[in-house]
Amino acid sequence: MATWGNLTLQDAMSPLMEQLIFFHDHTLMILLMITIMVSYIMISIMSNKYINRYLLEGQTIEFIWTLMPAVTLIFIALPSLHLLYLIDEVNNPSITLKTIGHQWYWSYEYSDMNNVEFDSYMKPLNELNNNEFRLLDVDNRVVLPFNMQIRVLVTAADVLHSWAVPALGIKIDAIPGRLNQGTFKMSRPGLLYGQCSEICGANHSFMPIVIESVPTNKFINWLNSN
Repeated sequence: MATWGNLTLQDAMSPLMEQLIFFHDHTLMILLMITIMVSYIMISIMSNKYINRYLLEGQTIEFIWTLMPAVTLIFIALPSLHLLYLIDEVNNPSITLKTIGHQWYWSYEYSDMNNVEFDSYMKPLNELNNNEFRLLDVDNRVVLPFNMQIRVLVTAADVLHSWAVPALGIKIDAIPGRLNQGTFKMSRPGLLYGQCSEICGANHSFMPIVIESVPTNKFINWLNSN
């Protein structure tokens, strides 16, 4: 079961990731049907003895095998374009989180709420608790409320980085001198893990991301304590 779980997508923690998983399954079903049909035709051709040396053209079958891929691509392209527009849409965010990538850690700023700022480093092995993950846990987690629209502004201070959290379906490039933005809405409480998804140097694999999704009242208490 653990091996099978590693071959699938992470459980969705946002409506956007749920739609991405639906699109993934939708596309896989189309690919499966194409594979079965092509395999059947190949086996049928190789196993029968029918030949026609005088067959020069077949306009009907040529029209069909040109039309069918076009229709298939439409069934893939329409939901794909719909998702692309949803990913870029920013709908009146309640909270803005600024993320800055460094070699090799992340800095976070809650600029519109008490100006809370902190750095987030990966926890060394000798400081990990029994319930924490090796190479994934950090000393300062990003605390955010669920069921609220959150905007993330991402940039970098030195080289290219990429702020990615698979369970949220979000991956934003961190580019020095440029501010990229993304948005998400977490659907339930929990811990979300991510990592830098850009090869940014020798310690590229040692700058994890941890988001703690909490109720709004706990988020307000956390802000006041900082």
